[in-house]
Amino acid sequence: MLNKNSSLNYKNAGVDIDAGDELVKRIKPLAQLTVRPEVLSAVGGFGALFEIPVERYRQPVLVSGTDGVGTKLKLAPLDTIGIDLVAMCVNDILTCGAEPLFFLDYYATGKLEITAAERVVQGITAGCQLAGCALIGGETAEMPGLYATNDYDIAGFAVGIVEKTAILGANRVCVGDTLIGIASSGPHSNGYSLIRKILECNEASNEMQQAIISPTRIYVKSILKLLQTIEIHAIAHITGGGITENLPRILPASTQAIIDLNSWKYPKVFEWLQLTGNINNSEMLRVFNCGVGMILALPQIQANIAIQQLSEMGENAWIIGKVESSIENLPVTYII
Repeated sequence: MLNKNSSLNYKNAGVDIDAGDELVKRIKPLAQLTVRPEVLSAVGGFGALFEIPVERYRQPVLVSGTDGVGTKLKLAPLDTIGIDLVAMCVNDILTCGAEPLFFLDYYATGKLEITAAERVVQGITAGCQLAGCALIGGETAEMPGLYATNDYDIAGFAVGIVEKTAILGANRVCVGDTLIGIASSGPHSNGYSLIRKILECNEASNEMQQAIISPTRIYVKSILKLLQTIEIHAIAHITGGGITENLPRILPASTQAIIDLNSWKYPKVFEWLQLTGNINNSEMLRVFNCGVGMILALPQIQANIAIQQLSEMGENAWIIGKVESSIENLPVTYII
């Protein structure tokens, strides 16, 4: 304990500047693994510089997104949580048809443990490589008194680019469009407060534990490639709120999505969560992705070729429903 005559410094107060400097040194070679030709600055400056590739666009539009990973932080390993972070951001901006260009992260903790933080950034680097975007900057904050010693939180920020005339959204969706579901890799980064509540009272097998913490799938490269040959009208990223809350975001007024629940089988992890937590189906579809990470709206005539191409790119895709006209305020109708 310090007395009133003791000499104080930042480290006495709980903030280790030297540790922060060492982390930046370790991050620089990781960020270098993700560099794109447009990156004009190295990690460590006050601002990150990225040249917009305007030569590829007539009317370039920047698309931005930010997200975190919620309470999955409590369960997921340090090595993969960064993949989740990147995925939640880049999958969001992908729904506009945008190619992710660069990514920034924010890491906050009660006490900076360099090795732990480095492992998180290694995961972020892996996520950026999967998405084809550059990790060009970030911020590390050591905040004793606000966070407990071993607590940490992360947030991510992604910026992408899309041609103005190619922006996807509800304005392109038509009655008669087919809806294609693309499989998720698990719960992704949503519903973990409920998952943790279930785990408090129930023991999960090793298989279930691994399925629960599986990193969020990054769909960027597959969907960007698909966009080169297929007329996609809109994309819904099935995150918090499940199909019930996210699909209406791409539907125009006076339409509804008809979702065929028989078109796919819940993966084992969702069956286990539903059975063990005694969760009704409407709640499942409003909290979890239930095995569906993305839903594409596109012309019916192109549905089968789109599924074939997605399969060739390693994605599991199927027709999950269709868009119909509606005069009722029921944007999503489930049929069994």
